[in-house]
Parts: sequence; structure tokens; C-alpha cells
Amino acid sequence: MVNKMKQKNTETIQSMNYNDTLSLSMRTFKTRPMRTALTILGVGVGIGAVLFLVSFGYGLQETVLNKITTADALLSLEVSSGKSDIIQLDKDSIEKIIQLPNVAEVSPVIALPSQVNLKDFTSDTTLYAIKPSFLSLSGLVPLKGTFFKTDNNGKNQKQVVISSAMVQLFNIDLEKIIGQQINLIIFVPTVDSDGQNQIEVKEQSEPFTVVGVINDERSSLTYVPIDVLEDINYTTYIGAKVKVINSESMTSVREQIINMGFLVSVLQDTIDQVKKIFSIIQVVLGLFGLIALTVSAIGMFNTMTVMLLERTNEIGIMRSIGVTRKDVRKLFIFEAMIMGFLGGLGGVILGYLGGFLANIGINILANYFGGQTLDLFNSPSWFIILIILFSTIIGFLTGIFPAQRAAKINPLDALRYK
Repeated sequence: MVNKMKQKNTETIQSMNYNDTLSLSMRTFKTRPMRTALTILGVGVGIGAVLFLVSFGYGLQETVLNKITTADALLSLEVSSGKSDIIQLDKDSIEKIIQLPNVAEVSPVIALPSQVNLKDFTSDTTLYAIKPSFLSLSGLVPLKGTFFKTDNNGKNQKQVVISSAMVQLFNIDLEKIIGQQINLIIFVPTVDSDGQNQIEVKEQSEPFTVVGVINDERSSLTYVPIDVLEDINYTTYIGAKVKVINSESMTSVREQIINMGFLVSVLQDTIDQVKKIFSIIQVVLGLFGLIALTVSAIGMFNTMTVMLLERTNEIGIMRSIGVTRKDVRKLFIFEAMIMGFLGGLGGVILGYLGGFLANIGINILANYFGGQTLDLFNSPSWFIILIILFSTIIGFLTGIFPAQRAAKINPLDALRYK
């Protein structure tokens, strides 16, 4: 008889399963919909503010990095002789660099003062005679058109890529510059037999076709394939781009070129610095968003406390029919976590929608003023998942104190509570 009573008592105080707890937690949304919805909205606004501001930081970082780099540029080294009169970057030096282990390609460049003629317009320019791969290794991307193309025999053609500053000087729309024919006059520095510096004027006999424009509004720049220039004798280069096989070999190749006496810089160093700066910006923006989230969490805590007072009598009834302290604690924590989760979900929608509308507005203004379209708000998927999880954790932490108070309520006192 005693054993049967113990068994019956054990069955009576058995904890509720998670489905029952979840079902009871969801009941709050039906009995007090307005208050619950406003609490969730408050959390959503806080989460949305965090997502909006951090997305702006990420989007700005992506925009800047896309402007300064390409995949090839991340594997390239920039080599120059600096101001040294002893060590020159000449053809022999280029051959030595090509022979280094793990070097995939070397693309040298020559800079010459020149003039460009387009119809009735004449402009001074800096002419860069390059291998076609130099542009991609420099991290440049065409603003309009393409880069150099070869003919059916794989040879470079008389084509030219110019900067957007030159397009403005020629007073031609960006849409119409592609395909225009320009004439080049190149001024080549030489040394005569007496050792005197001379300038030879080399006018190219055939016009060049504009095939692409790069985004540079500060300098008048012209790029042409080095092997299509006529009667240009050169012995040294102002620099070269060295592409390595993989990122792991970059350090060893860099050290070997430095040991040869040349100056070497890596775009990755600049990118790392940019990322560090933007990491700080993202943290600062995130902290501003956390202020709004903190206010929302305080409001959620206040809601849970009020709900505890309103449901004191209900807790007494639940405890009197065998619901354990653990179940009561679990019930309140579940309610808080559900509100945190739904607030995070709503916040993601608000933040994403805000960023989407902001991008539309920015691009409308960019098109109106003749600028480039871009996306300044970018939300990484991992961050969206993280912020929803973070919101749920905020709900959990907010619900701990009310849950502990609810669990400690004496059933008899709770039943007498009015």
C-alpha cells in the first residue's frame, strides 16, 4: 500500500515535458497579445538597430576592398628600385625574378610622358606601357568597357585603357568613349653620345582604340600594351607586379626579392590595415545599436516582472496540482526566450529592410548625380544567425530573475494573493 502511494506521488510531481511547457508558454501570446507584441517589437527595434549599423560597417568595408583589390592582386607583389641609382629594375633583373621559385608571372611597367589627341582635343597624360596582366595584378577593374584583347593569333592590338579623368577632359559621355580612336605622341627620355639628356618625340603612326576606362578622377592616365608601341627603346622599368603561385609562398618570394636590393610592397598589408580600421568602426556602430537593445531588454524584463505579479494566483493553482518549482522556472524562461527569439527574427527583418531601402535611396542619388551604383549595406549570413541567437540569449538572461522569483512563491500565499 505504501509503495503504491509513493508511486502515485511520484507520478503526480513528475516534471512537464518540453512540449507541454512550450504550449503553456505560447498561451501568453493569446491572453495578452498587445503587451507581448509591443515587447517583441521593442526587442526587434533594438536588434534591427544593431543589424542596420553593423551591416553599414560591413557594406562599407566590402565597397572599399572591392575598389582596391582583385583576386589576382591579393597574390601579387609590387617591386621597384626606389630612388636607387645603383640598382636598376632592368630586363636582366626581371629575368632573375621570373626564375625565382613559386613565381607565376612578372608584369613590368614603363612610364612615359605623352600627349593624347582625340578629334579636336589634346591632353597631356602619363603613358604606362604594360603587359595586359598588369591591370588585374594592380587590382584595377574596368569602370566601363574591358581590358586588352588579343587578335586571332594571340597578339596584342593597338588598344588603350584610359582613366575617367581623361574622359572628363575630352568632354565625352562615359557611354560614348568606348570605341573612340586616339593618337599618341610619346616623349622618350634619352642620353646622347655626349652624355646629355635628350627628349625624343615618338609619334605613333596608327591610332589606338579606347577599349576600357578605369575609375581614377584625379590623374590623366593611359595604359597600352608594351609590345605594340613603335620605335620605343627602353632599358629600365619603373616597377613590376610579381604574381606568386599561392599566398603561402608570398613571404619567401618577398624576402628573396628584397635580398636582391629592390623595394617590395604587398597589397595584402594595406587590406589588413583597412580590415583593422573597419573592425573598430563595426564595433563602435555595434555599441550604438546595443544601447537600443539594452533599453529593449529592460522593457522586456519589466514585462516579465509584471506578468509574474499578474499570474501569482495562477502559479499557486499550478503548484497545488503538482507542478514543480522547476516547471514554473522553466515556463517563465521559455516565455522570455520565445519573445527574445521572435524579437530577433523581427529585428533581422527590420534591419534588412532598412538596409535594402537605404541602398535603393543611395543608388537613386548616385544615378542622379552620375555616380556608380553600390551597396553600402551588407548583412553576412553568419551575422544574421548570430544576432538571432544573441537575441534568444538576451531573452534567456532577462527571464532568469522573474523565473527564480516565480519558482520560490509559496503555493498557499499565491492562492491567497489578490
